[in-house]
Amino acid sequence: MSFTLTTVVPWGRSFDEYVAMFALSADDLKKRILGCGDGPASFNALLTRQGGRVVSVDPLYRFSTDDIRNRIRETYAEVLEQAWRNAHEFNWTNITSVDDLGRIRMAAMEDFLSDYAQGSLQGRYFAGELPTLPFSDGEFDLAICSHLLFLYSAQLSVGFHLAAIRELCRTAGDVRIFPLLELGAKPSRHLQIVSTTLQTEGYSVTIVPVAYEFQRGENQMMQIIGNFHSRQRPAC
Repeated sequence: MSFTLTTVVPWGRSFDEYVAMFALSADDLKKRILGCGDGPASFNALLTRQGGRVVSVDPLYRFSTDDIRNRIRETYAEVLEQAWRNAHEFNWTNITSVDDLGRIRMAAMEDFLSDYAQGSLQGRYFAGELPTLPFSDGEFDLAICSHLLFLYSAQLSVGFHLAAIRELCRTAGDVRIFPLLELGAKPSRHLQIVSTTLQTEGYSVTIVPVAYEFQRGENQMMQIIGNFHSRQRPAC
């Protein structure tokens, strides 16, 4: 099925959320970073302002600033309504209410929108999608993938997950994926087989607790470190 804007619900997370989700240290933020599936998150915009080096890739970036802004306006109320209906599934400690959630996420998306046109001209926003990325081997030090892999386990097969992670490892020696829950707030059905398969291929796979839990139980990421031999394996 082709990617169309009408099938997308843009929902951008903040710079601070990225730092917490992926346990990003001050040294990590100095690395060459690839953000995969970033959508309208503000991570790229804010890190660039701080002098960081980051490239984001997402099929959303096929569309113009106005197209994305209009789609955000069309879907924003629907997303917040879903949050009200499912409020019991969330931890309201740092984000204190549905209204607070809307404010934080809209501020992040406005940061993205204000940066998007210039960032695209600078090559910081690429239209693309897993499991094939338009980047060279080892082009980045760190690749992060937010709310795509594992979250959509019912829609994306275990084969897709393995091919996507191998591709991320081709582009960066350190890969981090968050969250490890699939829709419905339950552990991904692919988590164990993906972890075991990657380890047999020579990757180091670690489940890392993180200081972020908005959806209840959503407080772990997967970190994959690939050695030279494993990064030469073709994605399949």
